[in-house]
Amino acid sequence: MIDKLEAAFQYHQQALGLRQQRHKVLASNIANADTPGYKARDMDFASELKKAVGNGGTHGQGLSLARTSERHIAGQGAPNATSSLLYRVPEQASLDGNTVDMDRERTAFADNSVRYQAAVTILNRRIQGLKNAMQPE
Repeated sequence: MIDKLEAAFQYHQQALGLRQQRHKVLASNIANADTPGYKARDMDFASELKKAVGNGGTHGQGLSLARTSERHIAGQGAPNATSSLLYRVPEQASLDGNTVDMDRERTAFADNSVRYQAAVTILNRRIQGLKNAMQPE
């Protein structure tokens, strides 16, 4: 039963985790908008989500957790998409080498925020639906 619940929420869990990681990357780009030589980064969200869900989520990828005893349960850390970050190609080069376009970053940040909130809403409704199905009449 737990396996079915985990499978029901795996996609949304992976999507929320990747949205959160992308949010950090975009916030870093915005924070470094005035840093000379800073190169803006972003991730290809669709391919990262496909990779995370296609490989069974956190099973078989991510960071390996250290065990201090053989009796401890082996585990995997959450997958980290920051290893596959891409550099943004600027539309107009700046004199100091910074590639952050604030209009593009703000748009991507707002879009990611709205999509994150939508994913949370969908997940909450799915949980509520499962709770309603489990309660006796």
